[in-house]
Amino acid sequence: MNEEKKIGALYIFFAYLLWGLFPIYWKFLEHVTAHEILANRVLWSFVFMALLLLFTRKLGNLKATLRTMREKPKQAMTLVIASFLVSGNWFLFIWAINSDRVIETSLGYYINPLMSVLLGVFVLKESLSKAQVFSVFFAAIGVAILTIAYGQLPWVSLGLAITFALYGLMKKTIQVEAAVGLTLETFAVTPIAVGFLMYWWTKAELSLFSGSLSTDLLLMLGGAVTALPLLLFAAGAPRIPLSMIGILQYITPTMTLLLGVFVYHEPFSGVQLISFAFIWIALVIFTFAQTKWYQKRHLITRKHEKGSA
Repeated sequence: MNEEKKIGALYIFFAYLLWGLFPIYWKFLEHVTAHEILANRVLWSFVFMALLLLFTRKLGNLKATLRTMREKPKQAMTLVIASFLVSGNWFLFIWAINSDRVIETSLGYYINPLMSVLLGVFVLKESLSKAQVFSVFFAAIGVAILTIAYGQLPWVSLGLAITFALYGLMKKTIQVEAAVGLTLETFAVTPIAVGFLMYWWTKAELSLFSGSLSTDLLLMLGGAVTALPLLLFAAGAPRIPLSMIGILQYITPTMTLLLGVFVYHEPFSGVQLISFAFIWIALVIFTFAQTKWYQKRHLITRKHEKGSA
């Protein structure tokens, strides 16, 4: 591995490591409602990103992107939709963490790559290899086992997987620099966040600036905590192969699962273990399908089948 790839792998590793530690951070704010944590996360993420663009002298990039958005209103609408999707994902994650459902969030982010595959098939009309078909099949079995055991769909896990997969789909259709994109996404929902914060302030229900310095700092620093792994990911992704990113992405849900079981002592039943086992098998198959060797074999097989026809 050359130096550039090593640096890229480190950036991606630390991005996923930080995402994996997120439950610990939000647990410190479990005395604050998920709605207010989300509003603060949106507001202070925007403030942090705006200051970052100012100090890194990238406001020109922001203005250029805004001009492009004015000329292409469909892209602007797509970005707004993306901002609502990621906000919904953030809210569900925060709510689940502070409702002692850390393990369910882990399952959601294990399922996420496979949900992206399904979106690729049904929305972008991409074709699936046999390995990918098997991976989706095994994941469906895992979800079905939980559904039968619980008597209802694991909606937290599926909600996280679907919102983030849809967010990824929206981002795929608009090519915007990571820092500029996050600034615009948070800006799109900041007026709503500020409106809610002001409403709670008038009702004397606001935790921010209510007398606890530690709470204030945690809420405000949530912006930097949100932005940092995204910036690390943006810096690392161009330097390493997509297959390596695919393997490293499982750091986050694995850490979340370990935190849920061993730190927060959430119940992890035999049924959940069987369900997770099917998801893990699906991910092994899915990851194998991303290797250059398999993709080359798949391409040769398809050419051979076309030639025979």
